[in-house]
Amino acid sequence: MKLNNMLKIMLASGLVVSGLASATSQPVSTFTPEQEVRIGEIAKDYLLANPEVLVEASQKLQAQQQEKLQQVMTVAVLQNLAGLLNDKGTPSYGPDDAKVTVVEFFDYQCIYCARLAPELEKLIKANPGVRFIFKEFPIFGQRWPASQSAAKTGLQVWRQKGADAYLNYHNAIYATGHNEGKLTDADISTAAKAVKFDAETAPDVQGELEGINALAQQLGFNGTPALVVLPSTGASSDNVTVIPGYTSAEALQQAINHATGDTQK
Repeated sequence: MKLNNMLKIMLASGLVVSGLASATSQPVSTFTPEQEVRIGEIAKDYLLANPEVLVEASQKLQAQQQEKLQQVMTVAVLQNLAGLLNDKGTPSYGPDDAKVTVVEFFDYQCIYCARLAPELEKLIKANPGVRFIFKEFPIFGQRWPASQSAAKTGLQVWRQKGADAYLNYHNAIYATGHNEGKLTDADISTAAKAVKFDAETAPDVQGELEGINALAQQLGFNGTPALVVLPSTGASSDNVTVIPGYTSAEALQQAINHATGDTQK
């Protein structure tokens, strides 16, 4: 039953009551109990015959909620640019004077982060002029201690050995294919040794981990992965892209192009 037909039935049944406010501002007539019952029956019959209406309404609501969430997160990003871009304790790869920065909040045990890792590898190779910042955010640390250990070691590798060693360590952890509780201390040790990390002289990075966690909360990130793509300077609501979840290299490339103002690539 089409919506127009439904309205015709309601009109024919006397269920759509004329009685708009007149010049004397008289109130609109209310439905009788019998009319309310009949309206409910018609609505029920219509929705049962056309369940796609409910699906469409649900999808529209989700889209509206997602858009509102994006707006809130974008405002939070603009309020926390220093924490996103200027924290020297956070690993980064790429030129310091890059025009565009991609920031990822991740957990080594997160399966979606693991799926995103090779996509980011492709993106890094394709965009040598872009800076990539890696926010170690071990949200599964209480469930799986290796999550916390891997994040801590990653920050220590960054502080001790620099960008190339950190990226190699980062990719090596994901290359194990061990996530969702399967990552081991041996995996972490092997990846660290491969970049000649010296655990005995490793710096204390607990403050950095706590700072990243606080920043994530301020941005409204409660899961991983979460990404922000923005101009390194001149960020605004028009050129920042916030992605709270898994995405593809293609979508990230579009966000990079958007941040540069180049939407033709």
